[in-house]
Amino acid sequence: MSLNLDPNRSGVLPSQMIAEAIKSGWVHSEVGEIPDENIQPSSLDLRLGDVAYRLRCSFLPDNKSVEEKLERYQMGEIDLGGDGGILEQNRPYLVPLVERLELPAHVRAKANPKSSTGRLDIFTRVITDRSFMFDEIPSGYRGRLYLEIVPRTFTIKVRPGLTLNQLRLMVGQSGLTDRDVEELHQQTPLLFNGGTPLDTNEIAVSNGLFLGLNLGLGRDRVGFRAKENSQLIDLSKVDHYYPDPFWEVVRSEPGGRIVLHPEKFYLLLSKDSVRIPPQYAAEMTAYDPTSGELRTHYAGFFDPGFGWGKEPDGIIGSRAALEVRAHDVPFAVEHGQNICKLSFERMLDVPDRLYGHDLASNYQGQEIALSKHFKRKRRTRSMQSDLFE
Repeated sequence: MSLNLDPNRSGVLPSQMIAEAIKSGWVHSEVGEIPDENIQPSSLDLRLGDVAYRLRCSFLPDNKSVEEKLERYQMGEIDLGGDGGILEQNRPYLVPLVERLELPAHVRAKANPKSSTGRLDIFTRVITDRSFMFDEIPSGYRGRLYLEIVPRTFTIKVRPGLTLNQLRLMVGQSGLTDRDVEELHQQTPLLFNGGTPLDTNEIAVSNGLFLGLNLGLGRDRVGFRAKENSQLIDLSKVDHYYPDPFWEVVRSEPGGRIVLHPEKFYLLLSKDSVRIPPQYAAEMTAYDPTSGELRTHYAGFFDPGFGWGKEPDGIIGSRAALEVRAHDVPFAVEHGQNICKLSFERMLDVPDRLYGHDLASNYQGQEIALSKHFKRKRRTRSMQSDLFE
């Protein structure tokens, strides 16, 4: 396959085109080849370099390079090699990424945290030279990528090569209108409840497809709230930590509601299951102030194939994990309340690998919102916790 994109077409580059973009030098690495397993259906995992800079404050470079601004705001270096480096809670850090970009004039990029990053309340965003925006990379950009990292709830340990963010390459404006989303749902249902597609009059669309909360009917375990001053989390360890020292169970009040405590971090699930057709990619949109005094969802990208099962798998949607924090005042949310939404984009082609089917995916068919770093299986009876009910 030769990558020769028509600038008149619009869409997100699928996995096979990302691989060709790497071969063409649009994305390259300082430390050898980019691993094939880092190529996702509609994005590329970005790897940490070997040093982190402790920052006095966050910043944007505007009309300067990141390195020029870094000289003004950095407060020391942390070596991430060897046993790894510790990034402390509520402090900003900047890590040069391994990947560099040499984008053609008609190709732009966008970055977002990976799902596991958001589920640990790690605030991350990509910075590029001479830019006044986070995570948005203009057409034709040539240069380094840097990742700002702020561990909000947990102190973390990171190492070179870990992937906390993803990058999408795209051409033109490929977003679907509200009418497009409604027509797509009629043809290929996007939301399901109990395995049954929602009727068109049951979905809410306004600059995106709304998702509501699953809060049960009362006394149900509906999610988790992060504990304060918990232990260190090594991000290189998967299926390793018992949840108890880090999380407490959140149960709904009668009638299916909870009250969010200010500045506490919650992991909840969507009421309906989501299915992303192979020809489309989706993104959870940023916090909307019209939804109330809360922020939802750090991790933005939903790959083609999320919740999509090929026969005989029979997967009809997967619940979306929602990372939620209330600000300023306690805030009540109720079962089914819409607090976030998905925007959709067309793919340039169907990916040659799909989320959850062609790839080992940690969150396909999920019924629990914890990140992959935590154990999913029950302890022995003598060590049982209601976190595993």
